[in-house]
Amino acid sequence: MLNFATIHGVTLHYRTDGRAQNPALLFLNSLGSDLRIWDGVVPHLADRFFVIRTDKRGHGLSDCPPGPYTIGQMADDVIGLLDALGVATAVPIGISIGGLITLELASRYPARFPRLVLCDTGAVIGTAVMWNERIAGLKADGFARLGAAIVARWLSPSFATAQPAAYQGYTNMLTRTPLPGYIAACEAIRDADLRQAASTITAPALVLCGAEDMATPPDLGQELAGLLGHGRFHLIPHAAHLPCIEQPEVTAALINEFLTM
Repeated sequence: MLNFATIHGVTLHYRTDGRAQNPALLFLNSLGSDLRIWDGVVPHLADRFFVIRTDKRGHGLSDCPPGPYTIGQMADDVIGLLDALGVATAVPIGISIGGLITLELASRYPARFPRLVLCDTGAVIGTAVMWNERIAGLKADGFARLGAAIVARWLSPSFATAQPAAYQGYTNMLTRTPLPGYIAACEAIRDADLRQAASTITAPALVLCGAEDMATPPDLGQELAGLLGHGRFHLIPHAAHLPCIEQPEVTAALINEFLTM
């Protein structure tokens, strides 16, 4: 069953798994992906937690309002969705741009987010020059020129070799993302600097990173863990930017261990 909620005039697609009476987990996706990237992780957690996943604006089955977007705006979408679901507190688990949204949420609403998990992300991701070049390339050629290079950073070469059909499927996920929504989210990442926000967060935080991640490399994750008041860093072997796809069991086990400490 598809679930939708209109928040601040934007209709968001979401999915829930598990019992609403259980502690809530909120999964936030990477740039150019949708809530399905967590499909391999959720079954390992849904028996103990109320799992909420959503497609951010401009992605998946959610609305694609005109850009540019901001991280604060996407955090507001999340708060509105949690309010609509009657969820007062949750553990946000954000990957890539989802990690930026997680930092925004935890810094603005510390009482609502008592723990957080940050995957393959940083307080600042890339440079304005890099993002402007990507945006210009996308405006000129869409995903035709950049799509293959983006997916090659999502997933390791060994995954591409071992699971070529799945690799093509995730390429389809990226290239079928609405181009205006993808560009607007690129602008949000370009303009985001969450270093000051991260330094104010005192909640326990787990920072995960694929050992082969070239988009947000391990050094960036270690730096983020150092900015947080109670951050711990863990490397996930045999994974690139999306360990939730390449190593879902390991990712779920690390999250579960952190939440039961």
